[in-house]
Amino acid sequence: MTDKSRKLVAAYAFLLPALAGLIVFRILPVINALIGSLFEIDYGHGGAMRFAGIMNFINLFTDFVFWDSVKVTLLFNVIINPLQIAFALLMALLVQQNTRLNRSFRSFYMLPLGVSITVASAIWAILFNPNAGLVNGILQLARISSQPFLTSSVQAIWCIIIVASWYGISYWLIFLLAGLQEISQELYEAAVIDGSNAWTTFWRITLPLLKRVLLFVIVADTSANFLLFAPIYVLTKGGPQGSTNTLMYEMFTSVFVHSNLPRGLTISTVLLVLMLIVIQFEFRLFSEKERGT
Repeated sequence: MTDKSRKLVAAYAFLLPALAGLIVFRILPVINALIGSLFEIDYGHGGAMRFAGIMNFINLFTDFVFWDSVKVTLLFNVIINPLQIAFALLMALLVQQNTRLNRSFRSFYMLPLGVSITVASAIWAILFNPNAGLVNGILQLARISSQPFLTSSVQAIWCIIIVASWYGISYWLIFLLAGLQEISQELYEAAVIDGSNAWTTFWRITLPLLKRVLLFVIVADTSANFLLFAPIYVLTKGGPQGSTNTLMYEMFTSVFVHSNLPRGLTISTVLLVLMLIVIQFEFRLFSEKERGT
């Protein structure tokens, strides 16, 4: 065996555990969901699985609860994805500035990553308590009337957005900060010599050179928010009045509350397709921008 072949074998050996984990925990569940969405439970024959074709999809597409969850999912992602990316990029730009204030507060920026999203959701549930929560206490000090927050069909979705963003922004900040630090400082020095202001430098140097990292963050953030579950489960359980009932939570309810596995698998298939459509749109949007530059 040649030296090149040995290196190739060693590389595959190191990749094998990660590849096995990807197949077992990612690819196989997706295939299982796709196949399971074509079957139904035959309760007349002891709960055996019976091929149903597209009947699960027909039943799902005539269910107004499903369409309400689609609307909530899309609305949630249209709001939260740009919000998280914009704030993460802004914070990354601030953290990159090597000032005494930033050095003091860098640990504060990363504080949300010190707890799990489930624990963070439980903490925010206490803060958003309409009767004795800290947020309403602060509002009362400012002479603002108490808000219903999680018990309001209008405010509940915004509470979920705040919790998910508080946690997610710190996470995506790390990737964006790494991308910013890869940009050569000589480019910025040349821009200063040419008389460019901070805004022009950002649009002509920072943003174009950050596009690949930014695309990764946008795609990963979209996937994470489409599959967001813990804050909804802890804070609202899809309510009130279905205002936070996303497709992910509707799938959970179908399987674990109503014991309707075929419906849950069908929803997961639709969720996957919808997420891929949005991600494909993001890829095409960025590729068109690159061709235009």
